[in-house]
Amino acid sequence: MDAVPQPPESSVQGVTAQQNDPSFDNIWQELRWRGLVQLSTDETEIEALLSGEPAVFYCGFDPTAPSLHLGNLVQLLTMRRLQLAGHRPLALVGGSTGLVGDPRPTAERTMNTKETVAEWVASLQGQVQRFLSFEGDSGARMVNNLDWTAPMSAIDFLRDVGKYFRVGTMIKKDIVATRLNSDEGISYAEFSYQILQGMDYLQLFRQYGCVLQTGGSDQWGNLTSGTDLVRKAEGVGVHAIGTPLITNSDGTKFGKSEGNAVWLDAAMTSPYAMYQFWLNTSDDDVVNRLKIFTFHPRERSGRVRSELRLDDRSSVRRRACAHCLCNLRHASLPPQPAAGQDRTCALQRLHHTNSLLPRCNSDRPSNGLQRGRRLCEPH
Repeated sequence: MDAVPQPPESSVQGVTAQQNDPSFDNIWQELRWRGLVQLSTDETEIEALLSGEPAVFYCGFDPTAPSLHLGNLVQLLTMRRLQLAGHRPLALVGGSTGLVGDPRPTAERTMNTKETVAEWVASLQGQVQRFLSFEGDSGARMVNNLDWTAPMSAIDFLRDVGKYFRVGTMIKKDIVATRLNSDEGISYAEFSYQILQGMDYLQLFRQYGCVLQTGGSDQWGNLTSGTDLVRKAEGVGVHAIGTPLITNSDGTKFGKSEGNAVWLDAAMTSPYAMYQFWLNTSDDDVVNRLKIFTFHPRERSGRVRSELRLDDRSSVRRRACAHCLCNLRHASLPPQPAAGQDRTCALQRLHHTNSLLPRCNSDRPSNGLQRGRRLCEPH
């Protein structure tokens, strides 16, 4: 099978201005301060790992839709932070796991055709590559788990991988247990998903020396399937970090299963809708959004927190959220629109650079957009 094509050099354009906060002793401390660690294997060992020689880590993205969403952006920015600390990312787009799909809490997934999944793999790879640098000693590498899963026979899968998994442990995973106790039940295909993801970690450990995986905390059962498999098959301890799900201060969650997803593809979430998402952020959520979605140092976040105590809270909120939007293009500030240019066009350049964006509509209300653009300027 052909190797996954690596992104061109131009993919790093716009990421060079990013940097981690130098006020922290190491990247682990910064991740914790930014609220990016909800679950993890041994914290002391992870901190030592990330404070030492460059390590290889990975994060996986399944092509269950034609675009990544806001929750995936948390992972992409976490990967970039680790990369800036000198560690090497493996960006896995799951051509095989996407054909099965991880179990949902409610019902069985509808399987997509192989052609559709292959198309979505290419789309997601294009999105992922814009958030990482693929140059230098810590350059990222794109991988596809279909490359090592497709050639494997069912007998080899059961003998070489399946033998390490215990059914009693597998049925205790939260989502699996939920589905087993439901009227819907769970198919063997989705039940086996955790084995497929665990096999990814084992393959990447063997091929690249990968010793850390990041993912959402809702995937913790799948993450630990990988760490357990590497330990049993290779006798080596590897690690995992589970980032928190994005929620508002009132506890509501943003995610594609909630019906209110914020997609990274402009055809699915328009630049205007993306801007409105940030604009409508609650005052109580502003600082946390800045910590997660920008590279602003804690000194600036502290300044925003202080400003929120003043009377003009809405102005501070708009400025802070506009900075979040600006960071979608891996730069602290967007380019100024040319004289006379519709500012909606400027927002389109800020957002979803991997997509063909719709033509600007000069009749679209622009007052809010103009106000938001000014709030992105230096202050």
